[in-house]
Order: sequence, then C-alpha cells, then structure tokens
Amino acid sequence: MEHPLSQFKYCPKCGSKHFNINNEKSKQCADCGFVYYFNPSSATVALILNDKKELLVCRRAKDPAKGTLDLPGGFIDMNETGEEGVAREVLEETGLKVKEAIYQFTLPNIYVYSGFPVHTLDMFFLCQVEETSHISAMDDAADAFFIPLTEIRPEDFGLGSIRQGLVKFLSALK
Repeated sequence: MEHPLSQFKYCPKCGSKHFNINNEKSKQCADCGFVYYFNPSSATVALILNDKKELLVCRRAKDPAKGTLDLPGGFIDMNETGEEGVAREVLEETGLKVKEAIYQFTLPNIYVYSGFPVHTLDMFFLCQVEETSHISAMDDAADAFFIPLTEIRPEDFGLGSIRQGLVKFLSALK
C-alpha cells in the first residue's frame, strides 16, 4: 500500500510544491521549513453489554465494509476526549446515552475513506448505557441489535481492528 504521505503534494502551510520526504514519518517544505508528521487519527469503539450478556452490534450502512457487522464508534472530534467521543458516537448511531465509558485497550487500524488510507488508533471502551430498550439505527448504522456473546463471530465484522478487538475482548472474558 502506498504511504499516505505520498498523497500530500503541496505544503499545507505555504502551498509550495517543494514539499519533500523528510523521513518515513514526515515531509518538509524546502521553502518555509514546515515539517508535517503523519500521525494516526483517534477513533473510538464501544463495547456495550446488556443484562443478558449480549453485545450491541451494528450493521454498517456505508463503505468501507458496507453491510458487515460493526461496533458503535467513530472518529473523535477536535477538543473532545475519548470518553466524550465514544458517548457522542453511541448516541449518534444508536440513540443510547452512555453513563460511563471505561477504557479497555487500543489497536492500530487503516480505515480507507474515499480511497485514502486513514491510519487510526482505535480506543476500545466498555460502555454502560442508561437503558437499552430504545435502540435506533442512525447515522452510519443500518441496523443495531444485541447478539449473545456465544454467537459472536469476529469474521462477520468488516473492519480489521474490530475483529482483532473482539477476539481480545472475548478472550479476556473467559
């Protein structure tokens, strides 16, 4: 896969076309000296269990991996904490209100959006919600429903970090 820095042809500070590879993580402008480091974007993933020990899953409404299973979550906005971001994403995608988000672990991922590989650092949170009786699939979710933990098949989930995260989460429960 082509490195994402190759997509950046012009300096984002001054617009110069003399924006060259500095090292494997950055480019530098020969005209103004600006150095741009390509770092991952922050994203969240919600692990929500109900009283029956079932996991809330969504069906993706959009590419990448449209139609496959997913977990609620998404990109963190500017000036937002991971906990705030996961709570917002859960509300936007399911209508559920997060009472508490407990950090679990992170996994790197590459999320291809509009043909561009977005490197992400996916933060997984175990979330407690106010109630689960009023789930509504919204935003990026075509459907939202609970699956018993014993029926979770990571291979049914379309994104690599979600599959890896489910394996890690489920093995920790054993």
